[in-house]
Amino acid sequence: MTSADPVTTAGEQDKGGLRVALGGLTTRGRSFFAAGIAAAVCAYVLGQSDLLRVGLLLAVLPLVCVAVLYRTRYRVAGSRRLTPSRVPAGSEARVHLRMDNVSRLPTGLLMLQDHVPYVLGPRPRFVLDRVEAGGRREVSYRVRSDLRGRYPLGPLQLRLSDPFGMCELTRSFSAYDTLTVIPRTEALPSVRLAGEASGYGDGRQRSLSLAGEDDVIPRGYRHGDDLRRVHWRSTARYGELMVRREEQPQRARCTVLLDTRRVAYQGAGPDSAFEWAVSGAASALVHMLERGFAVRLLTDTGSSVPGEGADGFAGATQESADSAGLMMDTLAVVDHSPGEGLFPSYDVLRRGTEGLLIGFFGDLDDEQAGVVARMRQRSGAAVAFVLDSEGWTRSPPAQGQSDERLRLLREAGWTAFAVPAGASLPDLWRQAARERSESGVTGPTASGGWS
Repeated sequence: MTSADPVTTAGEQDKGGLRVALGGLTTRGRSFFAAGIAAAVCAYVLGQSDLLRVGLLLAVLPLVCVAVLYRTRYRVAGSRRLTPSRVPAGSEARVHLRMDNVSRLPTGLLMLQDHVPYVLGPRPRFVLDRVEAGGRREVSYRVRSDLRGRYPLGPLQLRLSDPFGMCELTRSFSAYDTLTVIPRTEALPSVRLAGEASGYGDGRQRSLSLAGEDDVIPRGYRHGDDLRRVHWRSTARYGELMVRREEQPQRARCTVLLDTRRVAYQGAGPDSAFEWAVSGAASALVHMLERGFAVRLLTDTGSSVPGEGADGFAGATQESADSAGLMMDTLAVVDHSPGEGLFPSYDVLRRGTEGLLIGFFGDLDDEQAGVVARMRQRSGAAVAFVLDSEGWTRSPPAQGQSDERLRLLREAGWTAFAVPAGASLPDLWRQAARERSESGVTGPTASGGWS
């Protein structure tokens, strides 16, 4: 929940504030004032004192409303709460608004208006009746977007009106909130891909905390620790119970590579090839994190998710939910890159053993297909989903060239698929499991990926 500072509805005690208050006259107030002035002029010309009294009443009433509204001091606090603050594209989020009257006087009629981007829907407006001293009112509205991104909500505007509707004053809160619309994800089947081992399964490399008496890295004693693991030398040194660390399994690694080159995709919108690739990368990230892998998101520019561990992989030192949220926030705003090649990402991949490599690529020419083929050399296994954007825009694709580039990737060791328009990622995932199984893979590699 984001709280706004209390807003005082009284105007500033200067001429500028009074001019703002006079500028808040409604059409009704202006009409009354104009009618009063006209009646007063006619009364003076015709010598009618009764008409003069009516004219003065009509002219003074709006000014009295302005003065009363201008001098009235209401202190109103507003807050906004999003449920949830991170929502998949195409799903709804609810925004809850709360107004608290923190003054000792009841308010008049209040009108609320929240500023939202047009892609989230119409601008919400609410009318609140009199709010008693110390009272509060709560309202809510829904927002929805088919386009991923980060959308600001606010500021919240409060419009105060007098009982006669002669004058309105508007005050704005300063607080903003942000709604993050992340890519759609699909639940991938829990098939056992040939040669794959789970993130913590048998065959995982283990880093032992106790390699020798001088290599012990102890930690403080916690309730429930086995007393047989107490390290007495460290206990004597630090003056508190210290225990030996347990051996920790080393997580298998997985890199998800997303091709964001502008030249590699055609079309735009929620059903475009690029959005399918972003959604597919998000689905793969969530699936692999749930299986216990340490996962890294990498783009063609060579950049990865900010805030990851020193080795670039999230999930090994962070909670999986936090890692997934961090990556989803990155994918929510990822856009096309101006680059034309995949060399930056290849330079990152060739510096280490990456384990499992899952790539989502757009159009590949002969040169870029060769770069992708060389990426396989440093990975335990590699699966490529290649989107032919011409087919997604209903143009006749160059089938011969596409087949040739897929053959090049498969010869290099990739399990490569051409992704037609509207393809189902779970179906392709099952197909990848079948093809890996039929290829005769027997066991995990030392890096924890597919062989």
